Amino acid sequence: MSFAFYPPNQRAAGSDLTISISPLGLVELSDEDFEIHGPRLNRYATNFAFYLGHHWAYRREAGEPQITLNYVATFARYINNFCFSKGVKFAVPKRYEHIVPALLKRVWEVDNDKQSLLNSIGEQGGITGDSFVKVAYEPQWVDSADGVHPGRVRILPLNSANCFPEYHPHDRDRLVAFKLRYKFWTTGADGARMVMTYTEVLTDTHIEEYLNDELIDSRPNPLGMIPVAHIRNISVSGSPWGLADIGDIISINRELNEKMTDVSDIINYHASPTTIIQGAKATNLERGPRKIWGGLPEKAKVYNLENGVDLQGPMGYIQVLKTAMHEIMGVPESALGQMQPISNTSGVALSIQYQPLMNRNSIKQMNYGLGLRRINELVLRTLFCHEPETLVYDPYTDGIKTDDDQPDLLDPNDPQVYQVDCVWPMPLPVDNLVKLNEIQAKLAIGLESKRNALVELGEEFPDERLEEMFSEQRRDVIEQGALELIKATISSAILQVTGIATEESGKPAPSSGGGSAQPGTPADNAQTGVLPGATGIDLGVDTKSLIDQFVTMAYGTKLPQSRNSEDASNQESS
Repeated sequence: MSFAFYPPNQRAAGSDLTISISPLGLVELSDEDFEIHGPRLNRYATNFAFYLGHHWAYRREAGEPQITLNYVATFARYINNFCFSKGVKFAVPKRYEHIVPALLKRVWEVDNDKQSLLNSIGEQGGITGDSFVKVAYEPQWVDSADGVHPGRVRILPLNSANCFPEYHPHDRDRLVAFKLRYKFWTTGADGARMVMTYTEVLTDTHIEEYLNDELIDSRPNPLGMIPVAHIRNISVSGSPWGLADIGDIISINRELNEKMTDVSDIINYHASPTTIIQGAKATNLERGPRKIWGGLPEKAKVYNLENGVDLQGPMGYIQVLKTAMHEIMGVPESALGQMQPISNTSGVALSIQYQPLMNRNSIKQMNYGLGLRRINELVLRTLFCHEPETLVYDPYTDGIKTDDDQPDLLDPNDPQVYQVDCVWPMPLPVDNLVKLNEIQAKLAIGLESKRNALVELGEEFPDERLEEMFSEQRRDVIEQGALELIKATISSAILQVTGIATEESGKPAPSSGGGSAQPGTPADNAQTGVLPGATGIDLGVDTKSLIDQFVTMAYGTKLPQSRNSEDASNQESS
């Protein structure tokens, strides 16, 4: 969004500072659109100007200080990071857990970057009060290097200043039409750079695209609904628009900048003190350190102009302004890097300390949860429309079927398919050891299941994790059995060679003499290289070869070898 400033208002002594910002930016609006959307666009422009650090409507002379402490951006980024840095998980009805979660994971994390999307959506809402998100499908395409890019569902956060929604006059939540309008730079046929206006009009039935108010494309809407979700950062009863996080501290931040600049002027004025001479002339007096003036008239006086301003008052007022911003935003002063003792404060104590910020977080989770559910519905409908094969259960890419009642084919007309709830993790640090001890105690007395324990620990796909744990335990058991088999084989081989029973075998050496032994007896097995008790079982082990390895390793038929690294390197180099 561009910020066009009207001619600056010169500030007179004692007058209030005002900033006049064009609400239009680069987009021209009709009188009707300006009457409806002009006030909110003006609010967007003011908020974005302060967020980007444009706090002054005029410039002072070169060399004059103009202090700008951008607490607006600092608070906005902190709250956005506090609410969205740990992401969000999605929960669906049990009946569709084997298909829908895998589809949402693909769209959010493969087709798009989930964390950056949440950050952009939260940033737009925190600054302007309104966040608009469009869902579209990008067909498969081939780049200039013959690389194939498969089709994907795009989740596109829009600039709120370019969005012009039209709601039903008697239903503030029912979107009737949506207009996306912005200007962009392009190159004309003659090679000259030019600015053009792009407009897209969306309704439930049609999609129209304009370039400089000229219709360039018109097609039916395959989705049957407007693929745009409007998220209100802080809802206002009776209004279709939301409130920004930073709206209440802009005037305080402006006042803080002015007072800081005034204090800076006072300090600079007295940093280089002015020397006052009474009853004498300074023509022949040398200035500088370690200079002694003599021969002055009897009543002459020479002194420096001292700072008679008490800065404690202005600095106290500045501290009041800063404290007021923290209180209004609900962000503790210690949260922005203020020195504090390190302690292992519990999660409950932190929640109480950050209670105002937790309250703001709860409001944002409620409003953004509604918007994300709408986005997920548009995502699934778009995916089913352009890739109908995703309606069919695929055991290789989807989840695990844990119930016979789970269908192999989704019904896109079933509203339960689109019932996706948002699960927000705790924004404050959590002591994992305390959490694990709590879950372990519940498991011990039978008040918790392993699946729900995984959910409590933040696992998004508990069934897959349980299957992974079972497979790992099964593999461990098999590997342990293989090790036991190898140990038994080695013990039997030692028993045959030495006649000494090991702890593993626990039996005396089999008899190798006498011809009375019948085939299949232990004596015959020892002579033929088959281990005792393994008659009729092919272990795939050559016992004699194994015995030879034991003897070689035990009695060392090879001479010890050593390597001189320096000689070896010299030989290699030569």
